Amino acid sequence: MKVRKFIRVFFFLLLVAIIVASSIYILSNLMQEKKQQNDFEEIQEIVEDNTKEESNSEDSIDLYNLYLLNSDVVGWIRIEGTNINYPVMQNSEYYLRRNIYKEYSTYGTPFLADYCNINLSDNLIIYGHHIKSGMMFADLDKYKSYDYYLNHKTIKLYKLQGTETIEEEYKIISCFKTTVNKGGFKYYNFFNATSEADYNSFLEQCRELSFYNTEDTAKYRDKLITLSTCEYSLNNGRMVVVAKKI
Repeated sequence: MKVRKFIRVFFFLLLVAIIVASSIYILSNLMQEKKQQNDFEEIQEIVEDNTKEESNSEDSIDLYNLYLLNSDVVGWIRIEGTNINYPVMQNSEYYLRRNIYKEYSTYGTPFLADYCNINLSDNLIIYGHHIKSGMMFADLDKYKSYDYYLNHKTIKLYKLQGTETIEEEYKIISCFKTTVNKGGFKYYNFFNATSEADYNSFLEQCRELSFYNTEDTAKYRDKLITLSTCEYSLNNGRMVVVAKKI
């Protein structure tokens, strides 16, 4: 009887320990997620506050103070009506798991592919995590819906020119999913067109994979932007949105 009682007590205490450990883990994750959300809200205020008195536009962005905070900042990406409203960093390996303050972050920070030059490349490839809470680039997954695309057709990219911030607008031309496994579309290899044929080949592959016809395309020499995040219906899947500069 004593052995049975000991076993019951042991398993009861083990269950309590598991519950406590799980609760601490969940609480820790929630606190970390809240901090990361607050960090991004804080930097959004940094780039927006300086322009409120000078402009009536809600779209105004001032990147210079953010650049002074971290010189790895190369731009800011925004899609109106979505959660996508973030800085863009250079140095992909570093910001995969760090925030703009260079602290560890499971959210990371959206980053430009290392082989891209934000001022010179034909196609700017920007990566962001797909966070289940809807943060970062999770909203890209909603572009599987044609109706969502119709209501969110444009992407805004802000870049520094000296101390001034310039705004570029891009119109979405293709939304698709693929895989980085063998046989998948290597969209991430196209950043500078070697020829008109090379450029058109990239566009044709985008069209073939696209969920729907956007009734718009690009022509050789048009600058492109490609946003990429994880897509979970495929093994090593990626959700990709491609847009042309207006």
